[in-house]
Amino acid sequence: MALLIGVPKETAAGEKRVATVPEVVEKLIKLGFAVAVESGAGDAANCADDTFRAAGAEVVGSAAQLWARSDIVFKVRPPSAAEVALMREGGTLIGFVWPAQNPELMQQLADKRATVLAIDSLPRQLSRAQKMDALTSMAGISGYRAVIEAANAFGRFFNGQVTAAGKVPPAKVFIAGAGVAGLAAIGTAANLGAIVRANDTRAEVADQVKSLGGEFVKVDYEEEGSGGGGYAKVMSEGFQAAQREMYARQAREVDIIITTALIPGKPAPKLITAEMVKSMKPGSVIVDMAAEQGGNCELTEPGLAVVKHGVTIVGYTDLASRLAKQSSTLYGNNLLRLTEELCKTKDGIVNVNMEDDAIRGLTVIKEGTVTWPPPPLKLPAPPPKAAAAAVPAAPKGHGHGSSEPMSAQSLAIVFGIGALALLGVGLFAPASFLSHFTVFVLACFIGYMVIWNVTPSLHTPLMSVTNAISSIIAIGALIQIAPPLTGAAGDRPSGLILGMAVVALVLTAINMFGGFAVTRRMLAMFRK
Repeated sequence: MALLIGVPKETAAGEKRVATVPEVVEKLIKLGFAVAVESGAGDAANCADDTFRAAGAEVVGSAAQLWARSDIVFKVRPPSAAEVALMREGGTLIGFVWPAQNPELMQQLADKRATVLAIDSLPRQLSRAQKMDALTSMAGISGYRAVIEAANAFGRFFNGQVTAAGKVPPAKVFIAGAGVAGLAAIGTAANLGAIVRANDTRAEVADQVKSLGGEFVKVDYEEEGSGGGGYAKVMSEGFQAAQREMYARQAREVDIIITTALIPGKPAPKLITAEMVKSMKPGSVIVDMAAEQGGNCELTEPGLAVVKHGVTIVGYTDLASRLAKQSSTLYGNNLLRLTEELCKTKDGIVNVNMEDDAIRGLTVIKEGTVTWPPPPLKLPAPPPKAAAAAVPAAPKGHGHGSSEPMSAQSLAIVFGIGALALLGVGLFAPASFLSHFTVFVLACFIGYMVIWNVTPSLHTPLMSVTNAISSIIAIGALIQIAPPLTGAAGDRPSGLILGMAVVALVLTAINMFGGFAVTRRMLAMFRK
């Protein structure tokens, strides 16, 4: 018998998200499940009861009835004690649980002999787990919304403008932390026209920051900051002192600061001190995305937007919920992908396979037994570094693929061989062939030297330009179409030749204009 998936209305204050949407309900039914949704559960996310009914879900009038009937419950926020009391014995719960922060909730669920899959405990190191990674989905939405909240509280444009009424400088935005949320904020702020700077303890994210249009601000202290599961680790006191100095300098210069720094299982690190807030320009804005875990700013008040020392400090804890429709859709898709892993037979029955690394990491309670924390993942060992060192290094300038220029002796040998080859061709080939062959060799040499000196990222635009220039064949077509200068009848081309010339002219014209149009669009991608 197919299991029933229940989706209750979220009871947390201000929560507008819903754990699934009508588009996902249709796919869950195709997997063999029945779906029931509490009446009004999706109203705040623009998912009315009628849309759920149209997708094939049953709409249930009360939370008590839904919890009692559901074999599996999809939730966004961790359930309250009252909701756990409504849950059926031996049921399954899937959603955010935060087991490290909620030991009492874990015990209540265990007493119900429940099976609990905490979406926040997903082992993010596994590449195949990305489709189920709700933390990443919600972080991306929160980063986008943080910039929108900053723009709302900021009293100026983000982009610079020159108008008849005066010049408006672009806003300067500093983003502390370049994880998923930070990168989303960088891209959004850069697209709005701001000058964006960012910092992260993980040096490898510098290229990602630059690719989104930001400037990576490096701390003047060498220490690796990568932690497990894509998070940052706690840094040494020396690094933190250098980091505070850099933050203080940025606070004096920028208009907006967005902080995203979190370390799993610990309070949010304090990055922005009260003194830094005092040093900021009047009208500046701080958006503290870590407010729910205590905040990265000393003056943050979780859940509120306050003004202190002339600076607006936004400490909202519901950034993802402020884009309820979008976040509900992405979260519903994450739970759908998880359900597909649990029900590979598509018969409406779930199999919590504890041999599967991803499912094992998610499962914090199995049939009333607490299974959290999970055992360490058995990741494949990195290749031994000694193997690379065993290969003898090729001498500079002589190895295959070396970027060093050839020596003078090697260059002389190459040119000598080339000269002998040309001499052999000149002795036996006709004069007309030799002239054409010489032009061909020179063209190849010049073309090679031109392309060699172009930045690799511009090779594709360059190819489209040379493709357009190669359409010089159009001149030959024009010569065929044009009337002969002598006027002799025998000099006129046949109708077939004229037709082919017209077709060639049309195609080469498309090639020429298309090549330059493509080049223009490609080069626009490199402009800020």
